[in-house]
Amino acid sequence: MDQAEALLIGGRAGVGKTTVGWEVSALLRAARVPHAVIDGDFMGQVHPAPEGDPDRAEITERNLTAVWGNYARCGYRRLIYTNTLSILPEVNGMFERALGAETRIVRVLLTASDATARERLVRRELGSELEQELQGSARKARLLDQHASADTIRVATDARTVTDIATEVVTATGWTAI
Repeated sequence: MDQAEALLIGGRAGVGKTTVGWEVSALLRAARVPHAVIDGDFMGQVHPAPEGDPDRAEITERNLTAVWGNYARCGYRRLIYTNTLSILPEVNGMFERALGAETRIVRVLLTASDATARERLVRRELGSELEQELQGSARKARLLDQHASADTIRVATDARTVTDIATEVVTATGWTAI
């Protein structure tokens, strides 16, 4: 396999992107499917933002390019990437530049009701940013719903197990018959 493939898992805060990404990895490991995992939240986690890069998009792309380059040199061709807005069409150029123009991209938008996202965020956010996360989550849920491309696969997470959700996501990739 020469062509890179990327599974982009996006969704509002509290939807379970990271948890589902790790479970997708577990399912692929069990099926002996080589892959790499990157939590996109960490690719631009710097403060303050670099000069001339207020949204941290450039540092994120540089870091993704460097990390993927290391994985690719080791022979990996499949990437699981989790990040809130990663599935939006305007972000696709970053993946094509970092992984290659011929990269096959599978976009999965995880969805959850406001109540489910709130419940999960209340459990997760133990510090001072709960209210900010709740507001941002609702705003980004609307943005993602409005701007996700037609080929984006939507997967509801309310009242479902992580394994069930991850199995649906792996099936969407075609990387293995689970």
